[in-house]
Amino acid sequence: MHIDWAAFGQVFGVSLVVTVALVGVFTLGIVGTTSRATVAARSGAYACYALCAAAVGYGIYLIVG
Repeated sequence: MHIDWAAFGQVFGVSLVVTVALVGVFTLGIVGTTSRATVAARSGAYACYALCAAAVGYGIYLIVG
């Protein structure tokens, strides 16, 4: 059995970056839905939530498909 460590490192690196980015976008969504947020901030927050939902849906598509 041979492990391609370079490919393993690439997958790890991309997974780490995407995970941190997705958590950051979700955090922006949470901050944008605070009680003192403006209409523009709430719209941006809903866009952040939509982006997170799309990323989760794409991940499920990759696993199932």
